[in-house]
Amino acid sequence: MRIVSLLPSATEIVFALGLGDQLVGVTHECDWPPEARRIPPVTRSTRDLADLTSREIDRLVGEAIHGGSSLYELDEAALADARPDLILTQELCSVCAASYRRVNEVARSIDAAITVVSLEPTSLEGIFNSIATVGAMTETEEVALAVVARLRSRLRKLETRVARRRERGHLPARVVALEWLDPPFVVGHWVPEQIRRSGGWDLLGREGEPAVPTTWQAIREVDPQMLILMPCGHHLATAVAEWERTPRPPFWHRLEAVRRGQVFAVDGSAYFSRPGPRVIDGMEMLAEIFDPDAFVETSPPGSWTPLF
Repeated sequence: MRIVSLLPSATEIVFALGLGDQLVGVTHECDWPPEARRIPPVTRSTRDLADLTSREIDRLVGEAIHGGSSLYELDEAALADARPDLILTQELCSVCAASYRRVNEVARSIDAAITVVSLEPTSLEGIFNSIATVGAMTETEEVALAVVARLRSRLRKLETRVARRRERGHLPARVVALEWLDPPFVVGHWVPEQIRRSGGWDLLGREGEPAVPTTWQAIREVDPQMLILMPCGHHLATAVAEWERTPRPPFWHRLEAVRRGQVFAVDGSAYFSRPGPRVIDGMEMLAEIFDPDAFVETSPPGSWTPLF
């Protein structure tokens, strides 16, 4: 089978199912596993970002988020050259992937027999279902079930440790997590669930709902004990750089999280933005941040850093 993935998360799922050799096209953002970088991209940015400053890129992304426009487009010639049997895409976010409608139109123009599958998880269970769906579409159901079983086992062990700590009086950390910084957006979809099941209490995010804009005043009103910065699409180094450019509110040093030195940047792109197998790694990271006495070195190396 010839597979094209139009999502970094779907690319990770395909590799987790042992089908990397069947991938004939990916997005220009697909960077995990490293082998994905060797597969021809079939998407490109809608703007040439090479000559833009970081602040101009931030503004462009912010405009896309507010306007619901996409930053990416199909390279239709490259997609035709890939001759896919199966295209994996999504409708969940109009900003971070090529238009689902356009994908269908182009696929039909290439070959009416191409199957287009949209993966739409909004929860951890939805992510597990996406893995099973890709397994069913690629005749690797048993492999997919095994992958999901391993992920569920890790999740179960993590939650058991969190529950035992709670029984011993360890209270959940009061958290605000941001998936964009300027303007601030609170996390949504599966990320508040990641936080809750890892031992935190997300004060502003809504499980299963899209990320929404907020204000620093709203953050001040709930006054979290921890701030987790996970700008969408940014790995750790660029998340830190993004934060260094972000204007602080005038009351910044009066926030409890800042006074306590509990402000963290994490690799949002790898462990939170992408609904794939590594969301469990992200939860193990969060558990270490929330309760470092009980969770020692459970996070992936180089996946987070304190900022204060």
